[in-house]
Amino acid sequence: MSTHSSEYFGSPGQELPRDRLLKKIKEDETLPTLGISIAKVLEITSSGEDPVSKLAHFVLADVALTQKILRLSNTLQYRSHAGGPVTTVSRAIFLLGFNAVKTSALAMLLVDGFSNKNQARSVRKELVHSLCASIVARELAQRSKFADAEEAAVAALFKNIGKVLLASFDHQLHERIHLMETSAIDQASDAANFLLGCSYARLGEAVLQEWKIPDTIIQSLGPLPNGEVKKAQHRSDWLKQVASFSDAVAGIMFAPGAQASSQSLAARCSTLLPRFSKALELDKSHFEQMLDRVEIETRELAESMGIGLLQNAQVGAVDLSEEADASGLLDSEFMLSTFDSAALQVAPRHPSGKPSNARDLLLAGVQDVMQMMASDQVKLNDMILLVLETLYSAMGFRFATACLRDMKQGAYVARVSVGELYAERQRRFVFPVKEEKDVFHLAMSNNVDLMISDAAVAKIQNLLPQWHKDLLPDTRSFIILPLVLQKKAIGFFYADRALTAEEGVPADETALIKTLKSQLIAAMMRG
Repeated sequence: MSTHSSEYFGSPGQELPRDRLLKKIKEDETLPTLGISIAKVLEITSSGEDPVSKLAHFVLADVALTQKILRLSNTLQYRSHAGGPVTTVSRAIFLLGFNAVKTSALAMLLVDGFSNKNQARSVRKELVHSLCASIVARELAQRSKFADAEEAAVAALFKNIGKVLLASFDHQLHERIHLMETSAIDQASDAANFLLGCSYARLGEAVLQEWKIPDTIIQSLGPLPNGEVKKAQHRSDWLKQVASFSDAVAGIMFAPGAQASSQSLAARCSTLLPRFSKALELDKSHFEQMLDRVEIETRELAESMGIGLLQNAQVGAVDLSEEADASGLLDSEFMLSTFDSAALQVAPRHPSGKPSNARDLLLAGVQDVMQMMASDQVKLNDMILLVLETLYSAMGFRFATACLRDMKQGAYVARVSVGELYAERQRRFVFPVKEEKDVFHLAMSNNVDLMISDAAVAKIQNLLPQWHKDLLPDTRSFIILPLVLQKKAIGFFYADRALTAEEGVPADETALIKTLKSQLIAAMMRG
């Protein structure tokens, strides 16, 4: 090695390629933000605050991420279970599952964080590799007896992060290592150590530690011993096994010329079975069925992110260049028949911000609630969030909240909120149960739905309580929908805009809004 090392390692005292790369990564202005976002998603767990609400809020705060999650929810695989188009993040979480959306959101953040790099083709190739590995691990997690097995999907997603980083920040070195790995020279198995000065795992570990990713995930990036893998007794060992197996499957799926092969993915991966079958309890039948699903899910997840999987012998099974026109290059058999949720979401809007297709969005929300009510697993908080998000997105509000009566405090308290500054406004959205002559108490005492197009009218201003004027002084249009059970007011929905709504609320939209409210009241009575 000494005859070659000076080109890469330099003479004593010179900076190693690894150190130069890490310095370059640390100087990138976008990566700290990406790391913070990834850490936030990983913090969303079943402990503490309602995780579904936290995840929905995180996704809704990012318009691009919202669109990608909705597009994924409306692919053939998921829409067949939905019974109709999915137009809300709440419904997407209910349909895909909390862990699937959480892992998909992480993958989408990763793709967005790196896909704008100069060497887009190589970077995205490594990113799709990571997506595939994550999907394999998710499949294995569903059969695992270990607690919190879904963390394997996160571990597998980051297993390839070292290659993603190298492709992003030193494309030339990435290509040289790749060439050495695919050649027949003796050092092929140790190419990264030879040229970079450390393994891909160590490179990934250094960055993930900067991002404060949990140690259990970082430790899973290491290599396994050679030979047949023994069944794990500890969760940490199982995570490492799943990450390694998933990474190996992804490597085979996207090997050069893979798409030109007449063999199925399972057939091409059959050499992995003798090594992993006992450890991961995989028989041939389940192995084949699982990889068939993985191939479909990888394609759908990649498509939902705008990454096309194309046949291209020079870059393996993927062509991820920004110049590629997927509509023109994709074979028809690869095209996904999906519901275009984006078309609903980006329709023209009234000056107030209300979508011109509000009726369609409300109708989709009513259908979502019906589907959710039919499930035995539905939680009331999830139902409230779904109705609230439907009102918020369908009507173009800037802030929306569900307020419930708190007997101990003797006050109406905002419990679930979405939209602009939702956390701060929810904390301060509290007022006494004691009846006053204001618009909120009047709506609840009379059980009347109020839809105010112009809040600047003197009559309305006189009915707005001072706490509302202090909290939301720029409100120009709003709605109040009382929740009344057995003639007792238990709360209400509130949503507003900072602009007047001269278009008003026509009868068909009003009927759908009332239906949404009636569905929730029915769920409350049932629960």
